[in-house]
Amino acid sequence: MHDHAQHDHAHHDHAHGAPRRALAVALAITGTVFVAEVVGGWLSGSMALLADAMHMLSDAAGLIISLIASIVGQKAASATATYGYRRVEVLAALINAATVLAISIWIVVEAVRRLRDPQPVETGPMMVIAMIGLIANAASAWVLSRHREGSINVQGAYLHVLVDMFGSVAVLVAGAVIAWTGFTGADVVASLVIAALVLPRAWQLMVRSARVMLEHVPAGFDADEVERALRQVEGATDTHDLHLWSLDGVSVLATVHVVAGPGVDRDKLLDRVQEALAQLGVEHATVQIEPPEHIGHEKVC
Repeated sequence: MHDHAQHDHAHHDHAHGAPRRALAVALAITGTVFVAEVVGGWLSGSMALLADAMHMLSDAAGLIISLIASIVGQKAASATATYGYRRVEVLAALINAATVLAISIWIVVEAVRRLRDPQPVETGPMMVIAMIGLIANAASAWVLSRHREGSINVQGAYLHVLVDMFGSVAVLVAGAVIAWTGFTGADVVASLVIAALVLPRAWQLMVRSARVMLEHVPAGFDADEVERALRQVEGATDTHDLHLWSLDGVSVLATVHVVAGPGVDRDKLLDRVQEALAQLGVEHATVQIEPPEHIGHEKVC
């Protein structure tokens, strides 16, 4: 006899184990390339390569945070943590985004300093290390891209390595320009390009993560539209106390009070309301069915 419970549990473990493996692989690649870029940047004198190495450092720290958050986030709910720990992943994404923003500011400040005090750059080691970084970042991005839609945490890690991949391209272009023209300012320009690539994406992720932490209505949902849809459910005369939020930035939760019409079967109305919410994309909902006079006995928030 096939045990569906065991099958579902195995599928659940696999679904969350794959992103963790992806994060671990990306961390191993990123850590290795970070060391290579620091050594290469120091030997070549390339500001762009050192800037990219700083991104790799933030990547490594971010991936460690993401990996830990992915593990902690799967802890079962308990009497003291009734929702479990899924929001830890959102917190990790918020920290990642803030870290990238801070590193980007450092890059801009250092680039301005280099404009005032140009430094010689050895393009040979610079371009070799940048090429290694490009290949490594592309590999990490490919590993993470297959799992980023199901986790805001993995999406944050993916953001890190994707930006570093473009950063490696910028370093390669700068190295080529310096080799052909002798214009060492191209190295500074490349570091500024890296910062420009980072800032809007990091800001977007930070805002999205902050919205989840503040329990705002998830993107793509309109509370007024959800209320209108629920009022059209057969047997419902009104709704109030509708709340929409997300624990992990992916799944949507809701609580709502629905007023039943006279003589309506409340059990059937509950089923219809739950079905309507599911069709709207709400994965878990707590619904209270009540008579019209009940609202006088509660505090509406």
